[in-house]
Amino acid sequence: MIKILIIEDEIPARKKLKRFLEELDSTTKVVAEIDNVVSAVAFLKNTSVDLIFSDIELLDGNAFEIYREVSISCPIIFTTAYDQFWMDAFETNGIAYLLKPFSKERFQQAWDKFLLFRNSSSDKNIQLTKLSKLLEENFIKQSYKKRFTVHTRGEFFFVAIENITFFGANEGVIFAFDTMGKKHLLNEVTLKEIEEQVDPSDFFRINRSELISKQHIEKMERYSKNILAVKIKGCASLLKTSQSNTAAFREWIEK
Repeated sequence: MIKILIIEDEIPARKKLKRFLEELDSTTKVVAEIDNVVSAVAFLKNTSVDLIFSDIELLDGNAFEIYREVSISCPIIFTTAYDQFWMDAFETNGIAYLLKPFSKERFQQAWDKFLLFRNSSSDKNIQLTKLSKLLEENFIKQSYKKRFTVHTRGEFFFVAIENITFFGANEGVIFAFDTMGKKHLLNEVTLKEIEEQVDPSDFFRINRSELISKQHIEKMERYSKNILAVKIKGCASLLKTSQSNTAAFREWIEK
């Protein structure tokens, strides 16, 4: 029996993974479902598993905090909407990087790679080589949205992606802000849904409620030890990075 740990803060995503696992030919058991960094660290310090399915952005921080605190010997399949973290995934035990929303076919490919890894030689150098190749093969590029539709008073118009300075979430409503400082109500209901449609090299989610455009960043300044304040074109107030995202944001902004 293959023991599996699911680290995921979205209930629909956990249900989807369990459904796919139940449809496999292999005998599997989900030993735990965890939605935060602290609980995952505590669990993995006392329990070993054969495979981890891991989201990256969790309720209380970034999943890579887990793997910095706990030594993991089993493979990890990352299931996330963030493709800017794929190199970090390789530096852990990542063998596959599934960008949400992923299909049953993509899931099966990742599972087959896990089985290949599980049955391969125990020689560490060979395993590392295979890990590198498997992750690179699994990292795919996708086409991204060029404009967003805005509905207002029975009409609709389009806002080009290059004119959007950032996306903001407010009480379950998503807005796109343009270079003139105007905000436009969108049909999308979550920022994760937006993230799946925009190029991650151009947009970065600096906190749970704001996704900003690199080309419209005018300046940055230190707000506190682990937080940066970002000035966006057309926006009167400064936007602030979350503590868990600041380090990744620094790396992203330099690319």
